[in-house]
Amino acid sequence: MDYRRLKDLPEDVLPRERLFQFGPEILSNKEILAILLRTGLKGENVLEFANRLLTEAGGLAGLARMSVHDLTQLHGLGQAKASELKAALELGRRSVSSDPATRPVINSPQDIAHLVMEEMRYLDREHFRIVSLSTKNHVLGISSISVGSLNSSLVHPRECFKEAIRRNSNAIILLHNHPSGDPTPSREDIDVTRRLADGGQILGIEVLDHVIIGDNRYISLKERGIL
Repeated sequence: MDYRRLKDLPEDVLPRERLFQFGPEILSNKEILAILLRTGLKGENVLEFANRLLTEAGGLAGLARMSVHDLTQLHGLGQAKASELKAALELGRRSVSSDPATRPVINSPQDIAHLVMEEMRYLDREHFRIVSLSTKNHVLGISSISVGSLNSSLVHPRECFKEAIRRNSNAIILLHNHPSGDPTPSREDIDVTRRLADGGQILGIEVLDHVIIGDNRYISLKERGIL
């Protein structure tokens, strides 16, 4: 018999029933994912479907790192299911990041690189972001400022520091990627960095660093003595 839907599964393995009776803590990642997916595919019940997705993505962490487009490349995930799944994963991420005790702490450029490398190294365009930090260097949030080749017209101090002020940041770190994979800073990268650092001095929000992400490599302009 092909148990495609949750309600068609044997009662003793129904993830929803188990969650209701025992709580979410006892459920496996596969079972929680099955609840979100709701239905399986032809020849693959929903638990088997969930297990395959986790295997293909490299586990829950791999699934969380995937974009909506990446998710739709997995067999059985159309735009609707991929969007619902990404939304659920994003809610979980925001829930964790909203708790000060679980926010990442940035003590070095390597900490920043570890935080964003797996996502940003594969982007096919330059994404410029700012990382807002508390007085104890906890990450308050990462804000996207622009997409495209880095230049002064795209990266305006007003937009950068608006996000920092909104988050009540003590300091910020500038962050962008080089799709070529080579993180060597360009003249424009250096000019934008110095311009924003000057703006930060006026506002009392220090620009601690500018980290450029390449393909599994990064460069810190602070470490290079540029900032």
